[in-house]
Amino acid sequence: MLTVRRSRAYTKWFGWYSRRQFKRHFHAVRVSVPPETLGMHARYPVIFYCNHAYWWDGFWSQLCTEEFFSQNLYIIIEYQQLVKHRFFTRLGAFSIDRSSPRSAVRTLDYAAERLTQKSNRQNALWVFPQGLIEHVDKQPILFFNGTSSVVSRVLQKTKKIYLVSVVSRIEYLEDQRPDLFLSFNTPELIGPNDYFGHKALTNHMQDSTARHLSFLKEKIIARDIDDLPILVKGTESINIKVDRLRRLVGLKGNSNRRSVGCVFSWQQPYREYKGQDGIGLSNSILTGKG
Repeated sequence: MLTVRRSRAYTKWFGWYSRRQFKRHFHAVRVSVPPETLGMHARYPVIFYCNHAYWWDGFWSQLCTEEFFSQNLYIIIEYQQLVKHRFFTRLGAFSIDRSSPRSAVRTLDYAAERLTQKSNRQNALWVFPQGLIEHVDKQPILFFNGTSSVVSRVLQKTKKIYLVSVVSRIEYLEDQRPDLFLSFNTPELIGPNDYFGHKALTNHMQDSTARHLSFLKEKIIARDIDDLPILVKGTESINIKVDRLRRLVGLKGNSNRRSVGCVFSWQQPYREYKGQDGIGLSNSILTGKG
């Protein structure tokens, strides 16, 4: 098992590096965090449980911790992956090896110890209970029971623990680069009387994540994203630069379009491309003649 070897220097560097990567690869990173989540009491630890659909998941957990919370961040990563990227242990990562039951139990015990250690800051564990990257729309969502086991261990040492659902979705909207959407739910404060066993809690988290993902998807489809403010703005992509060039040279595009895909195809009337066969493109264009 690989344990945490936290380093302030590594954490600061990774914060700079991750923002740089988000600016390079995304049009925007949009995040919604309810005030109740921002106002969690530091005396109780918190587990952020997330869907696992993208390679980027380990990056944005660190980004959100720096931006929104004063917490000691911990994150569980598969042993095989953490061996290849050991520098994540400098950021708060430790490993789990599900192929070894004894090692997995040590990881659960270690997670509970980290969450209940004394600190002036809130202890926070980020988990991706699906255990592997799966398509964001795959149903049903299935979680391993490890997170519930950690909750059980924590409640033996402290009175309560927060559980917060966090979901992510990457979508292409009106830009060459995609947008990353992150949505935090309101926290649930769990005590011993609220815990009804591993399976019951796992099922509850699965259902909460499924509903949360569906809610976020519908908001994006409806373009109802004003309550998902931009946390990181990406560098300008080619379509924005083309729009600026068109304005400079005095070209007028369709005002109803938000961006430019293929410039020539939207600047010429449709009839210029409609041939005698009426299928949309003339034979001269299709064959290269004329």
